[in-house]
Order: sequence, then structure tokens, then C-alpha cells
Amino acid sequence: MRKMYALGTGTMALAAVVATGLAAHADKGAPAPAPAAHSKTAALPAGYQIVALPNANVPNFQRRVLYCPAGKHVLGGGAEARGNDAILVGSFPADDGRAWIALGRQNGYSTVGISVYAICAS
Repeated sequence: MRKMYALGTGTMALAAVVATGLAAHADKGAPAPAPAAHSKTAALPAGYQIVALPNANVPNFQRRVLYCPAGKHVLGGGAEARGNDAILVGSFPADDGRAWIALGRQNGYSTVGISVYAICAS
């Protein structure tokens, strides 16, 4: 069974004020604003490029340095330590902003496999 409710005069008055206020603020004849265009991908910086220094075994704690191509600077990067019980000790940008540096160690061995990745742009 359907229930019906009666609206009191206060509710009706409020509805009338709200409707009047909305109508007063509407710009008559103006087109509705277009929805904002959303891109699925953000614009990439000029010269955007991901570069990699493939895995290589190096002595424990030896830095591996991956330079960006000429004219580009590093925006970010990362590294990976490979091997039994390998530990990535550091992964950070060079002071001059042109390279990404990584180093690691491997317990029980004198060498560790290190891969380095950098995001570069003009």
C-alpha cells in the first residue's frame, strides 16, 4: 500500500524560495558550460625518455651511474639489486641532475647484480 504525506506550508514555502533563488541566478540565454575535457594521459615533459642500465654484477657497494642522453636531466629513477640475499643500499639522483645512481650488496658474496633506470627529459 502506498503512503502519502502532506507537505506543511513551511516546506512548501522553502521549496518556493529555493526554486526562485535558483531561477534568479540562472543566466537566461547563456549556453550551459561544456563539461571539462579530461585526458586519460597527462602531457609528458618535452624530450621524455626512460633509459635503463641492464643488470650487471659489480663489487659490493660500487656505484652504478646511468646518465641521461645529452641535453636531458633526470626527473626520477630507480634500481634493482639481484642475487641471493641481495640488498639495494642506495638509489638517488646525481648532484648535477644528469644521472641516476644505484648501489647494493649481497650477503656472502663479493658482488651484486644491479640494474638502474632513469626518467629523463629536456
